[in-house]
Amino acid sequence: MTFLRPSASTRDLDLPPPYTLVTTREVGDALQHARSIADRDGAGTLVWVRRFDLAEFAVVLEPEEPLAQARRAFCLGMEALARALSSQSPPQMAISFDWPDGIRVDGVLVGGARLAWPEDAAEEAVPDWLVFSSMIRLSVMRGGDAGLRPLAGGLDELGFEAPDAGTLIEGFARYMMTEFHETQDRGFDAVAARYLTRLPDEYRTGASIAEDGDLIVPHQGGAPERKSLRAALAAPTWLDPATGAPWL
Repeated sequence: MTFLRPSASTRDLDLPPPYTLVTTREVGDALQHARSIADRDGAGTLVWVRRFDLAEFAVVLEPEEPLAQARRAFCLGMEALARALSSQSPPQMAISFDWPDGIRVDGVLVGGARLAWPEDAAEEAVPDWLVFSSMIRLSVMRGGDAGLRPLAGGLDELGFEAPDAGTLIEGFARYMMTEFHETQDRGFDAVAARYLTRLPDEYRTGASIAEDGDLIVPHQGGAPERKSLRAALAAPTWLDPATGAPWL
């Protein structure tokens, strides 16, 4: 007997308050759509593009800090994604990050995340909204032999059992709430510490995240290197500009 999951085109997401679901068809762009309705619909609006090959979504946030500090919410979103992936992945499979926005499963690039804010927002002012968005490749439709691209792929090639966009996004939504609650209770450093453990070795030892989200990397016998979060987010290396999807 075969048990079938609900189609990505027909099922809705089971989201806790305060999320409000907005869905678009496959030709949509979650990030751009969320930006266009952020002022009107406000915090908790979650845009889901119903696709079979990608888990593509975006969520609207309303920060209480100036943009320079509020941008650190990106780390919370990345950690929520990692925890959602870990909850569905085969045992002992590591979830790691390429600084600052690429996501790897067992060393294989499966997608990443982006962060947007109003174009006219000043660094020292509280922005009206932020939008955290992500694409995670669930399956590879026309990627050729996985052995020919060992560093990029989909969850279906990595042992995930029937990877499902809805389940992944539902997990992200709940973990994102957990990350925010922990930040309120314990401060940002607790989340930053977990985020740093998922970075490559050369960034992990002794590194820290500054108040504006920049990565501070110490160098023996020299001044620390500062990597700008804002600059890195402006040019996501995990995203193929030709296809608008994660690299294969």
